[in-house]
Amino acid sequence: MITNNIGEAAGKIWESLSLKGDSTVAKLRKELDLDAFVANAALGWLAREDKVELTKKGNSISVALK
Repeated sequence: MITNNIGEAAGKIWESLSLKGDSTVAKLRKELDLDAFVANAALGWLAREDKVELTKKGNSISVALK
């Protein structure tokens, strides 16, 4: 079920940011081997839960834990 994949991806993203610090969406996708839809849905989930801050920097989007 895709909802489970999104939840698992959200957990992986949160853990990566917790251990390694700020990143970009592109780096997270590559490091965690996530497809675009699942990564974006997981980031949306984390943003809605007020767990991450997303900031546009040039052509990339920076992601940081709150």
